[in-house]
Amino acid sequence: MPSSSQEWKKIAFDYNKIWNFPQCVGAMDGKHVVIEAPILSGTEFYNYKGTFSIVLFAIVDANYNFIYVNVGCQGRLSDGGVFKSTGFKKLMENSTLNLPEKSALPGRDKLSPYVFVADDAFPLSPNIMKPYRGNQPKASKNRIFNYRLSRARRVVENVFGIMASIFRVFRKPMLLQPEKVDKIVLACVHLHNYLRK
Repeated sequence: MPSSSQEWKKIAFDYNKIWNFPQCVGAMDGKHVVIEAPILSGTEFYNYKGTFSIVLFAIVDANYNFIYVNVGCQGRLSDGGVFKSTGFKKLMENSTLNLPEKSALPGRDKLSPYVFVADDAFPLSPNIMKPYRGNQPKASKNRIFNYRLSRARRVVENVFGIMASIFRVFRKPMLLQPEKVDKIVLACVHLHNYLRK
C-alpha cells in the first residue's frame, strides 16, 4: 500500500489520465471466492448467491494492480460489512493513510479530498465516492458523474476477472479449509502484481 502522499498522487494522476476521474486513489470492491462448505460451519460462509465463500476485499490502482487486500471474511458478510472489519477502514478513519491534502479539481476553486471509488455496498464518506442512486435524467450532471465513476470503479472488477482467467483455481469451488484458501488467494494476488510488472 502506498505510504506517502506522493505515491497516492501518482495513482491519482493515472486515474485521471486513463479513466478521466480526478483525485481518485483507488477502486474498491469485494469478490466471493467459492469454497466447499466447511464442516460444522452452518451458514457462516453461505452467501447471497447461494454458495459458500470467503470474501476477497481489494483496492486497486488505475493500472490493474492490487494496492490493498483483505482475505478471509465469511461469505455471509456484504462488501460493506467486510470493509468495516478491515484495518484499512481504521487507517482511513484515523487519517493515517497519508492521503494528499485536499486540492482543487481541474477548472474549480473549491478544495476536494482524494477519494476511493466504490459501489452502493459501501458507505459514503469524505474519502469514498459512490454513484448517485436511481435513474438519472439523460445528459444530467449526476448521470455523467455516475458514468465516469463507473468507468473508474470497473477497474477493480476487471482485476478480479483478469486474476480468475490467469489462475484457474477461481473457476470452481475450492475443496480446502478456509485458512488454506486464504493463503492461495493471497499468493494469487502477489503473483498477479508480479506478472503485471
